Order: sequence, then structure tokens, then C-alpha cells
Amino acid sequence: MSDLLLVRHGETAWSADGRHTGRTDVPLTARGVEEAISLAPFFRDRHPALVLTSPLRRAVATAELAGLTGGVPDPDLYEWDYGGYEGITTAEIRRTAPDWSLWTDGVPPGDADHPGESAAEVGARADRVLARVAPVLAADKGNAVLVAHGHFLRVLTARYLELAPAEGRLFLLRTGTVSVLSTEHGLPVIAGWNTRP
Repeated sequence: MSDLLLVRHGETAWSADGRHTGRTDVPLTARGVEEAISLAPFFRDRHPALVLTSPLRRAVATAELAGLTGGVPDPDLYEWDYGGYEGITTAEIRRTAPDWSLWTDGVPPGDADHPGESAAEVGARADRVLARVAPVLAADKGNAVLVAHGHFLRVLTARYLELAPAEGRLFLLRTGTVSVLSTEHGLPVIAGWNTRP
């Protein structure tokens, strides 16, 4: 069976500031561009059977700069919709909700463009992505690559490992990195995490 490679997009101004960046389409910073370019050697001699990207430009640009051609935008790869917490840092949220956690408390609804999502709703999207890539991985004709966002990929990792979506809290994911989900003796495993070439 082939591996599932996860690429978190390069740094943005909002990720550098710790702001919750769901559907807001912010570009990569200069450092984010460098992070994405630094991934190119990792993919130079690899020929993935499938590349899916979030439709947001920070993910699409990361895929292109990393040399991942032929990426197909997939709306299920959008970042967690943070609702009323879009653009706000955890420190700001905790001024009024000191024990708040995205994983257990969720987000309040926002405007029409940011209605918000629960961990279960993000998990349902992750399950759909995993179902789409499963035949590619089973065919063992090349790896599949997903280029997306931190919280979404953490939820997807939890679901790949057959954990509840909120268990994504266990997997810190840095910008501009590659992580590898694989199998060992038929069981799902993490074979690499937060790798930079």
C-alpha cells in the first residue's frame, strides 16, 4: 500500500501571529514562500499518483512552489471554519473564556461566510477525503499528497488512525512541513511528522 503525504502550507501573516485562519484567503509570507520552495527536493524524485489541494491560495501556492504539479482543488480540504473566532488568536479568546479549547469547546457562529464548524463536521470532511484517496493508496501505484491546513490535517490524521476528530489535538503540525501516514502490518501508523527536507 502507498503512503499518504500531508503538506501543511507555508507560513502566512496570520499563522505567524497565531490568528485562526479558516476560510480567509491570505497569501504566503516571504518566509512561507521559502518554506514551500524548501519542500521541492523532497518531491523531486517522487511521482505521486494523486495531488489534492485546498482551494485556498496559501495551499495552492505551496503545492506549486514545492513542485507538485497537477494538483486538484478539493473543497473538503478547506481549513476548519472558525466561525466567530476567524482572525482571532487563542490568547484573545481566553480573555473572556480562560479555559477555551477549539478541540472541546468549538467555535461560535460567525457571519454568513463563516458559520463555524464542529470537530465532528471537520471529521466528516476528513472522512470523505480519506475515502477518495483510499483506492489510490490501495492500488499501490504511487503516493497520494494532500496540501492543506494545520487543524484540518490534524483532524484527518486522527481519523486515519481511527481516533475521534477531537484527538487531532495530539498532533502539533508546523507550517511548511511534510508528514507521512502509512501502514504497518495492515494497521494505520504515522511514519513521519513535521519533516523538513
